[in-house]
Amino acid sequence: MIGRTGKLSNRPMSRVDAWYMVRRRAGDAGIETAIGNHSFRAIGMTDYMENGGDITVAQRMAGHANIKTTQMYDRRDDEVSFSEIERVGI
Repeated sequence: MIGRTGKLSNRPMSRVDAWYMVRRRAGDAGIETAIGNHSFRAIGMTDYMENGGDITVAQRMAGHANIKTTQMYDRRDDEVSFSEIERVGI
């Protein structure tokens, strides 16, 4: 953007500016969780694999040289089931 004019410049956005923009937009939306640009990569790859996608194809799509990097973005095991939460006794 060119200042606060609402017009786009010919300059590409820096990585830092993109990160700040994502954080600002998340805050505006009321999202308190710390998210960044890579959060979207993780969501996309996880969604792809939850819908039957193969991790080796996800690796190629992401441009990762090592499968371990792709596995770090796989968030399928992060969800806790309701039955597991019910095990907590108060």
